[in-house]
Amino acid sequence: MQKFLFPGYTIGVDAYQDIPTVCVPHGRKAVMIGGKRALAAAQKDIEQAVEGSPIKITGVFWYGGEASYENIEALEARPEVQEADMIFAVGGGKAIDTCKVLAHRAGKPFFTFPTIASTCASCTSLGIIYHPDGSLNEYSFSKIPPNHIFINTQIIAQAPEKYLWAGIGDTMAKHYESTISSRGLSPEHTDACGITLSAMCGGPMVKYGVEAMKACKANQVNDALTEVVLGIIVSTGLVSNFVQVDFTTGLAHAVYNGFTILPEIEEHHHLHGEVVSYGILVLLYVDGQKEELAKIWKFNRSMGLPTKLADLNTDLTRVPLVAEKALKGIDVRVYPYKVTEQMIVDAITALESYTPD
Repeated sequence: MQKFLFPGYTIGVDAYQDIPTVCVPHGRKAVMIGGKRALAAAQKDIEQAVEGSPIKITGVFWYGGEASYENIEALEARPEVQEADMIFAVGGGKAIDTCKVLAHRAGKPFFTFPTIASTCASCTSLGIIYHPDGSLNEYSFSKIPPNHIFINTQIIAQAPEKYLWAGIGDTMAKHYESTISSRGLSPEHTDACGITLSAMCGGPMVKYGVEAMKACKANQVNDALTEVVLGIIVSTGLVSNFVQVDFTTGLAHAVYNGFTILPEIEEHHHLHGEVVSYGILVLLYVDGQKEELAKIWKFNRSMGLPTKLADLNTDLTRVPLVAEKALKGIDVRVYPYKVTEQMIVDAITALESYTPD
C-alpha cells in the first residue's frame, strides 16, 4: 500500500504571515532559491515575514535558469544549502522543480512560494527535468510534495499575465488527460478520487478565465483570479498527487514534449501551458470529442491561446519531428487505444484548417 502525502496551503495577499508558524517546527536555517524576477518580487516580503522569528535565511540563490541536473548539482555544492534545515522554493515551475528535486536528493523539507500561476509545480511531488538546451530530459518521481504552499495572490496579480494565461491551458489538460487515460479501467480509491477532482481543473478555467485575465492585466486580486489560481496550483496539484502518473498525464503533454525538440519553441519563449493548451486540441481531435473540441477551440481563441501552428511559430514541415518525440515518453503508455505518430500528424494537420461547426 503506497503512502500519499498532501501539502497544506495558505492563500491571500497576506499569505506570507504564516511562514513562522508553519516552518519553525522544521528547523531554523532556510535557504531561498528561485528565479531572478521571482526573488525580486518576493524576497523582501519573505524576509520581512520571518523577521523576529527563529527562522534565519542563510542564503539567497538563483536556481540557474533551467531545471537541469547540472544546476541542481551546482546548488548541492553550496555550503549554505548543505547546512540548511529547509529550502524555500520561489518562482515558477522550473525554479520550483529545481528546488524540489534538490530537496528530495538532500532529504530536506521544502516550502514553495509561487510568484506566478503557470503550473501546478508548487503543489506536486513530481519534478520535470530538462537538458540545458531546454529539451525534456526525464521525470523525477517522488511521493513527497512540498510541506506547505504560500500563495501570495497580490504578487501573482502583479506578475506578467502571460503566466496565468499559460497556467489556464495547462490546468485544463489535467481533466481531459486523467479521464481519458483511465477510461475502461477500474482505478483504485485514491486514483478515483483524483480523477473525480479533475473536474475542478476544467470547468472553472472556462468559467472564470476571461475575468481572471482582466484582473491580472489590471494587477488586481478578485474572486475570479483567486478561483483560477486555486485551480492552477491546488486542484491540479492535488490531482497529480492523488493520481498515478499513467493517469495524470496523456496526449496533451506528449504533444508538449514533442514540441520541446523544436528550437523555435525556446527561441520564441513559448510557455509550457501555452503549448499544452494546443495539445488539448490535438487530444480532443484524436479522441473524437467533437463538442468538447469546438468548445475548447473557441475558448482558446477567446483567450488568445494557440489554435494553429503559426501561433507557435512553426509549420507542418516540423510535425513529424514533434510526433516522433511525443511518443518517446511515458505519457500515453496507458491509454484506451494505441496512439500512433500518424494520428498526431493527422490531428495537427486537420487543426490547421479547423473551424467549429
